Amino acid sequence: SELIKPYLGSKYKITEVPKSLIFCMSKHSGPVNEIQWCPVWEQSHMLLSASMDKTVKVWDAVDTGCCLKTYSCHSCAVRAARWSSCGRRILSGGFDSMLHLTDVETGKQIFSGKTEFRISALKFHPTESNVFICGGFSPEVKAWDLRTSKVLRVYKAAVQQTLDILFLPEGREFLTSTDAVSRDSADRTIVAWDFQSAAKISNQIFHERYTCPSLTQHPKEPVFVAQTNGNYMALFSAQRPYRINKKKRYEGHKVEGFAVGCEFSPDGTLLVTGSSDGRVFFYNYHSSRIIRTLSAHKEACVSAIFHPVLPSLLATCDWAGEIKVWQ
Repeated sequence: SELIKPYLGSKYKITEVPKSLIFCMSKHSGPVNEIQWCPVWEQSHMLLSASMDKTVKVWDAVDTGCCLKTYSCHSCAVRAARWSSCGRRILSGGFDSMLHLTDVETGKQIFSGKTEFRISALKFHPTESNVFICGGFSPEVKAWDLRTSKVLRVYKAAVQQTLDILFLPEGREFLTSTDAVSRDSADRTIVAWDFQSAAKISNQIFHERYTCPSLTQHPKEPVFVAQTNGNYMALFSAQRPYRINKKKRYEGHKVEGFAVGCEFSPDGTLLVTGSSDGRVFFYNYHSSRIIRTLSAHKEACVSAIFHPVLPSLLATCDWAGEIKVWQ
């Protein structure tokens, strides 16, 4: 993309809150569950989307707003999809319990695997590009190796469902958020794992009686944020013992049972989240105040993500199947 080229060699500029709509892309016939910019900066005009309509799509979301490819390898809703680190493959997992690694150009499956559960979360290991973790409607989370097409390790969580997975820097540890909230206890809502030994490091991180549909890591500081069904985002240390910051809470948006995603801007100054009322909320990371809201969608906005290179370019998606790009 000619728009991205001038930014490739330079330092990321400060993030402004986007004001105007550039593209409205609505080829999905069901809710969009997840969107992700291509991690290879030269190809970061491409945006990936996973939908309840059983498809994964790739869009040119910078230059044209057109759908470039549709992949229909799943027989049920696609809950999670991720770019590989090389940007040439897409890993997807669905409610058909299938995992597929698809070649972006040819659309062919390089790897397919079956799990015993419906998949709701997938993450590639940050330093081992052939390894990923998947979780879903099961008490187990599994690490797979694409080179052998086999399960490397099983992490036994003893819960009903894994909602999200977050690798901590270097990938030696990772976090899972689960729906293990009972009336008398809220332990195991966020669990920290040792990646190699599969041992639980901690399951006493978050003590409120809310589930956490999504987790996100700060790009520069050793902290992470958990979106909660209590209509606020909580801030935690990303180092043991992963303590919550009781002085900071990001509240004002609504979650209301949707898997609403949250993310930091690439410079770490803003925290952005969707909201079940269709708005996007921009918080100042340091003060935790709302800087601005954007009336983005009519239906629940479940994801809002900043472009990794172009300052202030934002993609959002909603429960009606629409994806929008803002600047």
